[in-house]
Amino acid sequence: MKKEYNFSKMKGKKNPYAGKKKAVGINLSPEVIDYFKALSKESGIPYQMLIDLYLRDCVKHKKKPNFDWVA
Repeated sequence: MKKEYNFSKMKGKKNPYAGKKKAVGINLSPEVIDYFKALSKESGIPYQMLIDLYLRDCVKHKKKPNFDWVA
C-alpha cells in the first residue's frame, strides 16, 4: 500500500440511490421488530428493507388493514 494517495484527479459520481427513499420515524411494537429481524436472519435481507418490501407489496395490491377488533 502507498503511504499517500492522490484523489485530486478523481471524478465524483452522484449517489444513484439519493432521493429514491425518504427517511421517516415510525413507532413499531417490539413484536413487529422481532418478527422482521427473525425474517432478516433467515433471508439475509436487512429487516428495514423487509419492512419496506412488505409495505410496498401492500401498496401494490391495495391492501387495507382490518379494523374488526374485538373489544
